[in-house]
Amino acid sequence: MTNKKIVVIGGGWAGCAAALTAKKAGADVTLLERTDMLLGTGLVGGIFRNNGRYTAAEECIAMGAGDLFEVMEATATHKNMEFPGHKHATLYNIYKIEPSVKQLLLDRGIKLLMAAPAVKTDFDGDRIIAVTTKSGLRLEADAFVDVSGSSAMPLNCNKHGNGCAMCILRCHSFGPRVSVTTQAGVEEWTAEKPTGLGAMSGSCKLFKESLAPEIISQLEATGCCVVPIPEAIKKHKEKLAMKACQQYALDAYADNIVLLDTGSAKLMTPYYPLEELRMIPGFERARFEDPLSGGKGNSMRYFNFAHVDAALKADGKTNLFCGGERAGAMVGHTEAIVSGSLAGHNAARAASGLEPVVLPDSTALGEFIGYVVKQMLDAETRNKKYTFSGSVYFERMQEKGLYSTDNAAIKARVAAAGCTGIFAKL
Repeated sequence: MTNKKIVVIGGGWAGCAAALTAKKAGADVTLLERTDMLLGTGLVGGIFRNNGRYTAAEECIAMGAGDLFEVMEATATHKNMEFPGHKHATLYNIYKIEPSVKQLLLDRGIKLLMAAPAVKTDFDGDRIIAVTTKSGLRLEADAFVDVSGSSAMPLNCNKHGNGCAMCILRCHSFGPRVSVTTQAGVEEWTAEKPTGLGAMSGSCKLFKESLAPEIISQLEATGCCVVPIPEAIKKHKEKLAMKACQQYALDAYADNIVLLDTGSAKLMTPYYPLEELRMIPGFERARFEDPLSGGKGNSMRYFNFAHVDAALKADGKTNLFCGGERAGAMVGHTEAIVSGSLAGHNAARAASGLEPVVLPDSTALGEFIGYVVKQMLDAETRNKKYTFSGSVYFERMQEKGLYSTDNAAIKARVAAAGCTGIFAKL
């Protein structure tokens, strides 16, 4: 019997995770990536295992989808460190991570088509039949996973943000995101905020070499550098409400410059006017690496959440699954890996005629996914951001007793739920 074919649309963290679990389930997997690099916003991210993400990572590993966390660990710049509002965090090196992930996928036999966005979708009733790339290559498959994200649209950045800030998504070079779920007619929603639609990416990169030597030294020694903003300089507290990453919307991030060492100097704010930044001691020569116009704005996200169920199956379609921000307001790399892993696994099951898996809510992963997809059904709750690392969901996670840093206890919980190694096989 020939292996079932799965096409994954999007090469961010969720797409890479989906490709790996679909492959483990015995499928032939092709991954389509819009640009010339994998990981999307993961190319400027770098944070994992902070707060409840520790629990989520360990559960994912116990369930058989730990490959990407192993790569993150292998490329880490700092482990078990703290920064405002966050404990036991690990930072991966943003320059080392992408080649390492790409090699992992190739080693597993996953076919990668780079600079090959899906721009056309063929479907027949409740089934997706094929997608066609920008170059005209038509790919038929037994099931599909849309993990194309919720950003990469210059029109959205211009209309709802501060204009194109020339970010790592590079829409003008590779074209905007095109959604399979949109083209297939799946119901979708957009998050709203008081000033408009969407949310702004919550951090920038500064060239580490453009900072004062004492800042560089502290960053490289501890992983974090907190520099108070002088009273004479505007604190820009209004930017906290713009952030996609609401777990960092604390006063500490408005009153201070918070930097993390991810290879670059990760600046934990959506943007910062360059003239004002250079007035702060140690930042006189500061220069933005990403986005290039980080003094003006950042990319806009949270457009087009797909209507999915707790198995991450797109509403009304039998062989289309979603992960990452396509599946709802799930913020962060760990959250993308978790949802992508389930979406890829269930795509392989659907292709083989099996019922999709719904992770039990006795696990942090199952509770998180089931809760978030329900919140997306209501206009008010879909405007919030959900992450294991802070804000409303971390609070819920703690209330339900799901947050833990005890590896043995986490493995036991996964075993009790019957989920040990679930992603490592069909």
